[in-house]
Amino acid sequence: MMTAMAAAKAYAAAGSSAPAAAAAPGGGQDFSDLLKSVMTDAMQASKTAETQIAAQVSGKAELIDVVTAISSAEASLETVMAVRDQVISAYQEIMRMPI
Repeated sequence: MMTAMAAAKAYAAAGSSAPAAAAAPGGGQDFSDLLKSVMTDAMQASKTAETQIAAQVSGKAELIDVVTAISSAEASLETVMAVRDQVISAYQEIMRMPI
């Protein structure tokens, strides 16, 4: 089960490796660009893991490389799911607010 602290650490790690995106009007990074880069990183990690698995099956990769790639893909997926859960929770909280 993903804890809040683990999600925060994973999100911070994913954010630190994200490339610099276009600056938002306030001087920070645009949220949509941030989400796009995190999703791209998660998809790339999954593709890398699949490539490593195929290379291991054909005898061209070490098992440790496969395990590392799968762990990276899993961490990326857990980060995306944690962020998604927090966005849904925030949306539901906003919808419960009285007008």
